[in-house]
Amino acid sequence: MRIIFMGTPDFAVPALRALAEAGHEICAVYTQPPRPAGRGKKLRPSPIHKAAEELGLEVRSPKSLKSAEAQEELAALNADIAVVAAYGLILPQAVLDAPKHGCLNIHASILPRWRGAAPIHRAIMAGDEQTGVTIMQMEAGLD
Repeated sequence: MRIIFMGTPDFAVPALRALAEAGHEICAVYTQPPRPAGRGKKLRPSPIHKAAEELGLEVRSPKSLKSAEAQEELAALNADIAVVAAYGLILPQAVLDAPKHGCLNIHASILPRWRGAAPIHRAIMAGDEQTGVTIMQMEAGLD
């Protein structure tokens, strides 16, 4: 299967590695641009950026996917599906529609308990003894 992977933090790395190890063709990995970090404020690539490079995959780090150019570049990949895991950007409808079978989101909680950002932190703060992962077909809007 021809896959676009979209993710940024450590949480997303096991999913990227599993898809690659399963033999899927990952045609591009989208992640947030490098950010200043540490005392020297040097630009640091995301954990997904590092993992993708280790796997020999093409990495793309657009600041936004709102422009027609960015959307055309993504559509030109002719992917079967996009897998999204904590990417950090709201995806425009044109991006959701580009892969033949749409986009799947890996969300770090059992929905609807912890919708939105930081579900793991929120579960810990609430004292949840158990949580899980939700995989869902994406549509416009937020989880």
